[in-house]
Formats: sequence, C-alpha cells, structure tokens
Amino acid sequence: MAKFYSAYYLDNNVDNTVWFPLRIQDLDRFPSSILSYGIHLDADHPGFNDAVYRERRQKIADIAIKYKHGESIPKVEYTADETATWGEVFRHMTQLYPTHACLEFNNIFPVMVAQCGYKEENIPQMQDVSDFLCHRTGFIFRPVAGLLSFRDFLAGLAFRVFHATQYVRHGSMPMYTPEPDVCHELLGHAPLFADPSFADFAHEIGLASLGASDEYIERLGTCYWFTLEFGLCLQEGRLKAFGGGLLSSFGELQYCLSGQAVIKPFDPAKTALEKYSITRYQSVYYVSDSFEDAKQQLM
Repeated sequence: MAKFYSAYYLDNNVDNTVWFPLRIQDLDRFPSSILSYGIHLDADHPGFNDAVYRERRQKIADIAIKYKHGESIPKVEYTADETATWGEVFRHMTQLYPTHACLEFNNIFPVMVAQCGYKEENIPQMQDVSDFLCHRTGFIFRPVAGLLSFRDFLAGLAFRVFHATQYVRHGSMPMYTPEPDVCHELLGHAPLFADPSFADFAHEIGLASLGASDEYIERLGTCYWFTLEFGLCLQEGRLKAFGGGLLSSFGELQYCLSGQAVIKPFDPAKTALEKYSITRYQSVYYVSDSFEDAKQQLM
C-alpha cells in the first residue's frame, strides 16, 4: 500500500497541496487541532460527573498544550488515587504478558521496569521513557492533550515521534477507558517502540502519510489500527499480541487469543477497507508473520 504514497508528495507551491510537517518543530502546530480535548468528556464517560477528575485532566492536558519540541517534558506528580488506578492495570496486565504478548515485548519490558521506573506503585515519567526509547531506536514520546486526527498522529510517526497522553483513566473503572490514557501509552505502546524492527514499521507508516489524500489517510490509518493498535503476529506457531490497544486491555487481550475471535492474515489492500470499533472489542484481528513482513507488505 505504501508504494503508492509517493504520488501524494505534492509540491509545496501548488495550490492543492495537502500541508504536512517538513521539520520536527512543525509538530508544535498540532495542539491546536485536537479532535477530542482532554476535559471534554462524553456523557457516558466514567468521569463525566466527576468535577475533581475533570479539573485534574485539564491540568495535565495543559502540559501538552504548552509543550514545544526540544523542551523537557514536565513531570506529573501523580496522586495516590491515580497511582492506585495505574497499579491495578499494571498488576492485571503483567499477569498476561508472559503468555499473550509477543517475544519482542517480553524481552524489553523487564528492561524498562529496571531503567524507567515501571512499578505497580509508580507511574513512569514520560521524559524518562522517551529518553530510553530515543537511545534504542530514535523514537521519542511527546505529550498530547487528547485525540489527534489520523493525519496529524501518523505525521508524528514520520519524525519518529509518538504523541502520548499523560492523564490517567477514571478510577471507578480501572480496567476500561474510552480513550488513550497513560496506562495505554506506557504499558501498551512504549515497550515495542524500543524494538528496532517495530520502530521501523511505525516509521514507514508515518512516512507514507505525509501529504497524502484524505482517502489514503483513512485507509492507512485503518492499517495502523489493525497493526500497531490491535495487531497479532505468529511466533513459534502461536498467535501473540503486539498492538498497544491489546497490550493495555486485560479483557480484549484474553479474548483475541481465546480461539473465539475472527483472525485474518494482514493484507494492506484488504485490511484498509475493514471497519473498526473504538468502543468495543474488534470484530476481526489481523495477523502478520513479523514486523518486517508487515512493513514489506506496506512498501
């Protein structure tokens, strides 16, 4: 699929050019285009009626709104309640990783526990995680106040930047979140960005997005969804999870490998047309032989 992306690299002087960042500093423009802001919660959100929670989300989201490339990411002094919520997610997920996560994840996660402060009683600081990733693969984390469009989010990957939220899901439902939170980012996504092959795959998807048409972005974003968020791979004859959405969801991680889920081989041309869900388990999951194989199919 990505072999077609060069057709969308348009001259910046042409009137119909789709703007895309040319420098990593251009990512500073994205905070003004958040689709779903950190404090603007839907009525069915667990924290909708919790004024204290909403105020806390606003404070943490403001860090991302004010952040500029090159600055150190400000530390968040997480509360006891926030740490307890993280701890419950951490405890449940780490029970499943040895049997459900891919080899690359399980190889790097203990290193991050040792070097980045991953503990049941401690939420790692994003700058520490970012520094660790940068040393290994050149990827960095950047705080974001809420959901970005596929176009903006994927453009970040082209510069080896992963936009990540820092707020914590509502404590009343620690095993559920309707949008990305720090548990999703640091448990589900961060470890695999330390793996060179996975990082290269993410980078390739980002490059493919630059200057592309809206239709192409939607299809490429769908491929991202069914790989980096909900992807499976085949290792030693067994299905394993590598998508961040799975590796931060206790229930769905069990379900996708239970034998009850619909599993299909990853094929970008077909996967790009699949319907995905953001509020319930996926109706289908796609499996790749390896990160390198998935990348080659996109090229």
